[in-house]
Amino acid sequence: MTNLYFPEEEITKNDLYFMCYMVERVARKLKQHNAYVVNTIGEAELRHLISVANVLHSVNPMQVEADWITEYNLQQGTFDITAVDKNLCEQIPAATAMGKVYMRLILATLQPDEDYVQAMLRVYNNPICEVIDNYNASAYYEPSYVIARAYNDGGF
Repeated sequence: MTNLYFPEEEITKNDLYFMCYMVERVARKLKQHNAYVVNTIGEAELRHLISVANVLHSVNPMQVEADWITEYNLQQGTFDITAVDKNLCEQIPAATAMGKVYMRLILATLQPDEDYVQAMLRVYNNPICEVIDNYNASAYYEPSYVIARAYNDGGF
């Protein structure tokens, strides 16, 4: 995938990771599903954001989070991903860790005819995300190849 503003520059896996991390941060802050964040921002704006991700890396993530919420009019929801049974999940995975989980899933299932943004929209809108985001279960800490296989098979 090439950068919108600098066509000679490729979007990197690190840019994709940053996007997944920020989607996770924003979704947690608003108590929304990740799919809500990517769908509300939309494909065109996701292309813009991933093209400037190499610059946004150096900005305070709390500021990026606040900017996305304001600029894309993202609304508060009721899905609290951190509301878990402490007997089943002693420690909530960090947004950075979940950003890596989703980045790896996107890369592992990337189709030959799609770019990172199209893959983000496809993955985040798949029902398997509800399983991955259920921290009372173990899906989120399974090895990447197991998560990718489950995605391709339609479930765990």
